[in-house]
Amino acid sequence: MKYLKPFGIIFLILFLDQFLKIYIKTHFLIGEQISVAGNWFYLHFTENNGMAFGLELAGNTGKLLLSSFRIIAIGVLGYILIKLIKKNEDKLMILSLSMIFAGALGNIIDSCFYGIIFNDSYNNVATLFPAEGGYSSFLYGRVVDMLYFPLIEGHFPTWFPFWAGESFEFFRPVFNLADASISSGVGLMLLFQKRFFSESKQ
Repeated sequence: MKYLKPFGIIFLILFLDQFLKIYIKTHFLIGEQISVAGNWFYLHFTENNGMAFGLELAGNTGKLLLSSFRIIAIGVLGYILIKLIKKNEDKLMILSLSMIFAGALGNIIDSCFYGIIFNDSYNNVATLFPAEGGYSSFLYGRVVDMLYFPLIEGHFPTWFPFWAGESFEFFRPVFNLADASISSGVGLMLLFQKRFFSESKQ
């Protein structure tokens, strides 16, 4: 029973993340967006080869290294998570690690398999399991992002150093539920680090 809640959380995050990604991939062209809530929340379809919030490592070698690192990191995270659950460690710590694990796994699914099971989204809406095959190979898939929150838009004042008069936007990065899950899990770890690590020492 003690595994039920953490694994349930992981499954729920993974299901919602993959459901939304597959929906976006099979209904949107790259760059297409629709407004969800006024002009501050959009579904905006983009893809990236790299890390959270669109950060990337250059080239095929960088992509291969990143995908390989993710797989190793997920293995280590999974091992630590199971150990914590076995020891009946702090439930909030287990929740945090479950969220990080689920988010990391959600993005590695894209990297490992999306290039195989989808065709490209640049000239047409992608098809799941296309007859002609996917747009890439194992480990070279692109991560699907869609959550876009341009909450504040404006221009830096003319007296502002370096970016005087230039436009700015907050929050610019487009991300996905897996990214949000990782960030939330890390945020909880940072917020409650004293509680977590004092209990671990005891």
